[in-house]
Amino acid sequence: MDRKFVTTTNEITGYNVAEHLGVARGLTVRSSNLIGGLEASFKSLVGGRIESYINFCESAREEALTLLCEHAEQMGANAVLALRYDTNEIIAGTSEVLAYGTAVRLRKNA
Repeated sequence: MDRKFVTTTNEITGYNVAEHLGVARGLTVRSSNLIGGLEASFKSLVGGRIESYINFCESAREEALTLLCEHAEQMGANAVLALRYDTNEIIAGTSEVLAYGTAVRLRKNA
């Protein structure tokens, strides 16, 4: 799916929603590693950005978004509107990242 048609908005200029296909989702569960935990512990003492956790979060969001696009394509969609992310900690050090939105078929305006 062309990611230019994956958006947080409810519409895309120049296109009409021809069909709503339902909720599409992409889910990943990730655990942090020991080195990231050590870096976070140190940074909590001295302050600053925790690069390993930033990379961890960005990677998890990217995977969830990729899975969302795959699910939407399986549903027959060519776009996802109203994209959202949700994150929860399942157990200490393990996070769930969910990307979801409305799978639709768009038609270019005449």
